[in-house]
Amino acid sequence: MAMHYIPIFFLLFLSSFCKPDDQLTQAKPLTDRDILISKSGDFALGFFSPTSSNKSFYLGIWYHSLPGPRTVVWIANRDDPIINPSSMMLKVTNNSRMVLSDSKGRVIWMAASNIVTTGAAGAYAVLLNSGNFILRSSDNQDIWSSFDHPTDTLLPSMRFLVSYKAQVVARLVAWKGLDDPSSGDFSWRGDPKSPDLQLVTLYKSRVYCRILVLDGVSVSGRTSVTNTSSILYQTVVNSGDEFSFMFAASDNSPFTRLMLDYTGKMKILGWDNHSMSWTVIIERPNNDCDLYGSCGPFGYCDFTEAIPTCQCFDGFEPVDNSNSFKGCQRTQALNCQKQSHFTSFPGMKVPDMFLHIPNRSLDDCAAECINNCSCTAYAYASLSSGGAMADLSRCLVWSGELIDAKKRTVGENLYLRLANSGIRCSMPPFFLLTPSQL
Repeated sequence: MAMHYIPIFFLLFLSSFCKPDDQLTQAKPLTDRDILISKSGDFALGFFSPTSSNKSFYLGIWYHSLPGPRTVVWIANRDDPIINPSSMMLKVTNNSRMVLSDSKGRVIWMAASNIVTTGAAGAYAVLLNSGNFILRSSDNQDIWSSFDHPTDTLLPSMRFLVSYKAQVVARLVAWKGLDDPSSGDFSWRGDPKSPDLQLVTLYKSRVYCRILVLDGVSVSGRTSVTNTSSILYQTVVNSGDEFSFMFAASDNSPFTRLMLDYTGKMKILGWDNHSMSWTVIIERPNNDCDLYGSCGPFGYCDFTEAIPTCQCFDGFEPVDNSNSFKGCQRTQALNCQKQSHFTSFPGMKVPDMFLHIPNRSLDDCAAECINNCSCTAYAYASLSSGGAMADLSRCLVWSGELIDAKKRTVGENLYLRLANSGIRCSMPPFFLLTPSQL
């Protein structure tokens, strides 16, 4: 009788899937032959190689239930790949740590916590249905979480701690290339200048695109309808010491994720069951006009037009008439000895380089600018609908040039100071100021 042999690698492959498990214990480490699968079957954790050459291996989490190319949402050792896959091992130690090592005992990556627990001997790790990988003590106290250490992706219900006590905490760092998960040049984080008020994409250390500025809409929960059956809820919370960002999807929505790709685009993507692929819901920047400072000083990008273009505020004109938009200049210079007024520009994403003055009413905020001759603009937002705000107001003032303003269908009022001789009939003044008031 002829005998048929089954290749050993195929047996190993089958053994990995015969008894799916979502837990990693001290008695059962994870090797290159193993995989953890969440109870829902949506996510998996294991070792993978992003290219067909299989020269570099990583410990990561990906969507297990989706067809097509693997969509990775988290990586442990992105900047320290493993070359020999047979040497890989992830284990939970008896001192409540999770250690990734090779056959020589070299520690490649480690998850540890300062939390002191009484259940170190029975610590274990579990992959949740949310895609979060949790290290727990034997008394079920969470002591480490992959959601607290994102790489390039945010998942629904994942709290992204932007800043703590005005210091940047978490950040997303893009892959270096399409098939290279090592840390790239683009990062998404709280603005180093104002980490408790806005989120920016940086190219190295330079602002590439401002994504979000704290206002009443973002605090109360901005929604985006993706299709007839899916709604995204985007929420920003500033409780004084902490500034955090989170998004959630409506019940029974397809898979959704936010990621910073290697080209510097911040994208919210949704899975399309018809095309069996990811589709873009929101993308920033989505054109050159959306890049930081693209319209120059006192210019703004008008997104209410079919094709976003650079414009000048009323009372300003282009610096020159060349095809390259280099910003705008006043038609009438400001002079502290002459009257001036403030004109309201609605629907604006406010400019950068502001000064934040806390605990001010609208009238107080206006007075801060009116009584300061060097103040060129101000903006006020009520955050009272947020519920978790330490300061229910947000007063911003500017001196000098305005950089990176945007006009959108949903925005806020920007009050800009103009010389009286520059008043246009179509834009009545908001305040008239006399020299004595200055």
